[in-house]
Parts: sequence; structure tokens; C-alpha cells
Amino acid sequence: MSDLREEFQKLVDSGSPVGEVIAVQKFFVKVKGLHPISAQSIVLFEDGTRGYVRATNSEYVSIFTMSTVPVLVGTVVVKYSDQLTTSVGEELIGRVISPLGEPLDGKGPLRKLTQRPIFAVAPAIHEREALNELLETGVSTIDSLFPIVKGQRLALIGDMKGGKTTLAAQVGIHQKDTDTIVVYALIARRQGDIDELVTLLEKNGSLNSSIVIATTIFDSLVTSYLAPYVACAVAEYFWQDKDRDAVIVYDDLTSHAQIYREMSLVSGTNPGRDSYPGDIFYIHSSLLERAGKLQRNHRTLTALPIVLASGGDVTAFLPTNIISITDGQWILDAEIFKEGLRPAISTSLSVTRVGGRGHTSRQKDVAGRTLRAFSAYRQALEYSHFGAELSATSMNDLRIGTLLTSALNQLPGESYSLLAQQLLLELLLDSNEHTHLPEMGELKKKAESYAAKITAKSPYEDVLVSFKQLYGLKG
Repeated sequence: MSDLREEFQKLVDSGSPVGEVIAVQKFFVKVKGLHPISAQSIVLFEDGTRGYVRATNSEYVSIFTMSTVPVLVGTVVVKYSDQLTTSVGEELIGRVISPLGEPLDGKGPLRKLTQRPIFAVAPAIHEREALNELLETGVSTIDSLFPIVKGQRLALIGDMKGGKTTLAAQVGIHQKDTDTIVVYALIARRQGDIDELVTLLEKNGSLNSSIVIATTIFDSLVTSYLAPYVACAVAEYFWQDKDRDAVIVYDDLTSHAQIYREMSLVSGTNPGRDSYPGDIFYIHSSLLERAGKLQRNHRTLTALPIVLASGGDVTAFLPTNIISITDGQWILDAEIFKEGLRPAISTSLSVTRVGGRGHTSRQKDVAGRTLRAFSAYRQALEYSHFGAELSATSMNDLRIGTLLTSALNQLPGESYSLLAQQLLLELLLDSNEHTHLPEMGELKKKAESYAAKITAKSPYEDVLVSFKQLYGLKG
């Protein structure tokens, strides 16, 4: 803080525009003077506190302070910079930092960094390229049924304590053996949640390819509001400047929207639906539009925004907003979660609009057959509740549905290759009541071992025939 106070005096001595605080309401202050200055500029108060310019007019400048301690009326303010920037660089990999660039992991200061604006413009259409490369997650329900391609924006929606953060972490952990950088933006979370994620990443060896940018519920609302934009700028640095694929997890945009709502109401903005300001859609669409695939380097930035659906209501204002922006959504169902199934992805509500481009025609066929089998399973399950005698077809639907449900049940940390997933699903879909299958855990291991045999000389079809014959099925 003393360094910022010294910086304040240097800026005043150099002739930078200065002003005086004339009104204070929590973290929102009005300053007389400071002209010329524009919105999104950064100012410095004489006590070392930084501020973010919300708007300007001829009478005063509206500023949000980046501190939990309110400034006092009469405090002198000086212009610090024309735009808000963040520190970026290779040194951030494996670190936990605040949106202001301060280390939170006790691993020492960050030095060899450059600056990048956090409110960057999304790449234009002519700078982009069509998405077609599958982003493997190791999660069977996702990779086989609702795939995501690199550069896609796919929302993760569900009720509280439904496994949203854990699933997003699983996706990130699976990238540890690739060249992909995963950036986590944790917005106004409990310190315990942050520590839990960092511990999980360290345990699985993926922190060395990850960056965590976090704020707690005790941090300044303004700092938490800026967190996803800072995280996006960091991810863009690796994507656009270092030619590396990147994945960014926004956890979560519901907290971000609520923070922005409070900031807007305090600053006097007219409220709209659910008291959110009229530009709530814009702040999220402009953020998520920054993901995609660049034509010049063929690299991608994949966005995974997490959204809370209270009571499982995906038709609420914020979930529908995000759904209309993204290219699909994974819906986590609380009832499925209570049944002990992980991840609790609803196969009837989830959808991926462009993920199928990463599948081959055979993989698309398997996905279609699996989803139809689940639909028949749910129908047969409803019939069984009436206690009536079921037909042979319905009994078979129940059997296959039970097997598929068990096959797609994965605990955090479990990971399977896409080829192993395909072998297992095709085996179960083609099985009959006479097929003698081992316990599902053993069957998954066997599928993984057979998937490792697939080469140019031993194509998938040949290995599939051998795998089926192992359990008495014809290829």
C-alpha cells in the first residue's frame, strides 16, 4: 500500500488530472474534477486505494472503489491509467492470484509479467475458424453423448451442491497431459471452496497446467466483478500470444450477475427484471463471445460458464440468458444426484449444439443409440411402477438402461479414453439377456485395455469384434 501512496504523489507531481471525493455510498463514490478522463479508467486515492471509473459527466465522475474500506469525503484522487490492465505471463502457471495480480498461495511475488487490457474486444467473424476438434474430458456422459469441441461455449447449469464445480474440475484435470492451459475464475467463493479446488488440482497433478484467479465473499464487490474479465485476459494471452489452446471455467456467473446487480443499484441504475440492470445480458455475452478458434494459429479458447439454477429451475432469468448465449448446456439434475449417480447430467435436458462436429459418424450413431436406449429405459421404468407385467421388450429396455446407467457412473478422479467409452457402450447396447458380463468396474478396465490395442494395424472394428467375442457376442 505504501508503494501505491508513493505512486500517488508521483502522479500528482507529474500533472495527472486530480479530483476530490464529494459523496460516498459504500463502494460507490462521486468525484469532482479529474477531467479529462474516460469510463473504465483507473484512479488512485491518496490512501493507496484503487478505483474503477464507472461513468463521467460534466459535474462529477462516478467511481467504484476496489477496497472493502470506504474512502472519506474530501479524499484527493488522481488518474492512474486510461484502461484497466492485468499482469500476464508464463510465470502465472501453477499459481493462485487475485484479480489485482496479488499472489494468494504464499509462493512468492510474480515478476516477469507484462500487461494486457481486461476488456478486450472479441475476435471478428473473419478472424475465426469453424470448430471441429473434440475436447476430451475423460467423462463418458460428456465425451460420448454430449461432447464439447475446442473453442465451444458450453454452460454448466444446476442447483446448489449438485457437482458443478467438481465436474468442471474433472474437465480441467483431464487436460494435464496436453498443451492446454486451464484458467479457473472463482467469483466470491468461500475460502474453503477455493482451498478444496486447489488441493484437488495439486492431488491430480494438474495445477502445473492451471491458473486460479479467485476472490472470496469478503473481498470487494468490484474486485469480484472484475475477476472473470481478468481471467479471460489471462487465457487470451496464452491463446492469442503464445499459440496454445486454453480452457476457462467461470465459477460462477450467477454470483457475478448478483454482484453487478448490487453495483448497479448502488450507482442509481434503473432496475429491470429481477432487479437486474438492462445490460446484464450484454456483460455476459461480451465476455463469452471472446471464446472461439482463431484462423491465424488454429488455436482455441473454450469457455465453461457455471450457472446456478435454484430449485433446478432452468427456465429462470439468468439460466435462460446464458443458454441463449452459449452453444449448448450440461444440465445437472438434483434428483439424479440424490440417486448417487456421478456426474448427475440429465440426458433428457442436456444438449450440445456444435459438439457433434468432433464425433465421427460411428460415434454419432453410438450416441444416438444410447440416448434412445435411455429414453426407452425411462418409459419402461414408468410402466414398472404400475406393477403390471412387462413385455419382453420392456424388460430388455430396463436391463440395457440399468447397464448403461452403471457404465456412465463415474466418481471424481475416474477418467476413460473416448475409445474405451465407445467399446463399452457398443458392447452393452448389443448385449442380450444371455450375455454374461463381469462387474462394471472390471468391465471398464477391460475396455480400457482393449482400447490401448487400437492402432493403424489393428483398427477399431477389429478390436471391437475381439472385445465382443470375449463375452460371447458376435462382431
